[in-house]
Amino acid sequence: MQISPNVRVVAVPESDPMRPRSTNIYVVGQDQVLAIDSGEAIDKFKWMIRGYLAAIEGAEIALASITHHHFDHSGNLKDFRETLGAQILVPHSSVDLLGNRLPPTGVDHLQDGRSIDLGGGLTVQVLATPGHSPDSVCYYLEDDGVLFTGDTILGVGTTTVHDLAAYRASLRRLAALPNLKLICPGHGPLVHDAADRLRTYITHRDTREEQILAVLQASGPLSSWEIMLRLYTDIDRKLRRAADGNVRAHLQQLQREGRIRLIPGKRRTVNPLATAGEKAIAHTRREVVRRAKKIEEEDRRRALAQQESPPQENWAEPPRYELVDING
Repeated sequence: MQISPNVRVVAVPESDPMRPRSTNIYVVGQDQVLAIDSGEAIDKFKWMIRGYLAAIEGAEIALASITHHHFDHSGNLKDFRETLGAQILVPHSSVDLLGNRLPPTGVDHLQDGRSIDLGGGLTVQVLATPGHSPDSVCYYLEDDGVLFTGDTILGVGTTTVHDLAAYRASLRRLAALPNLKLICPGHGPLVHDAADRLRTYITHRDTREEQILAVLQASGPLSSWEIMLRLYTDIDRKLRRAADGNVRAHLQQLQREGRIRLIPGKRRTVNPLATAGEKAIAHTRREVVRRAKKIEEEDRRRALAQQESPPQENWAEPPRYELVDING
């Protein structure tokens, strides 16, 4: 879908509530085309982007970047390199977090403030915006007023937070950008009221902090999960752990500021034999899944290859056809 003269989006539909509505891959530029985020390393993402490029784009992807290391944003970096021949651009802080998702060649590291030249006078600025993850970055196309936020800002609802103090600073940085008109999030619909959404995100975190303090004032010592249940009364149950993570991010900041204190918990006694058994079972399951995926891929390739050859599995010599001589 065309967003502006310089920006297109490939929105891959999702049913996971942690990825509201869609996971978005953006294509930016005309001369030197930049892809922002690559999607998860599964077929639906690979075929969506290839199908889009084949049907719509008049140019090939020259550069491929990510907003952070989470696998639904970085899973196809190798495919972008090997299949599309793209130069891979990743935040310097993402390198150790990406592991084997990085291709062995063609990788360049991004630093905060770098400008990516896409030709024709078009540049994209790299902005370090940690908080959702330690390596989160946004990309800003200032001339168009378009900001690509990954999971720092979502199209629907709020995001999960790793480091609240860093996240609040990142929100303030984004709110101060000149000419900001449109937010292109990593998941969900475009955000046309960019300034209002950023103010809402900042206010939401301030309000959530006040709510947590009020709950502790009224109830005395509580766990993060107990606080979460009091505050998030109507969320999808599948989002409870994510909500608990955000509560813990608030609690950690409040503790560092000396506004609350931590009462240490008591860890469960671990049975080494049971733990070893659980690890062995988990390893076996992963291996079974890996082999199943390999077989599935082999079957897919075989089925495609069969389309190129005659159906010989049922015939030593296939039937043949000839004209009937109706005058004979």
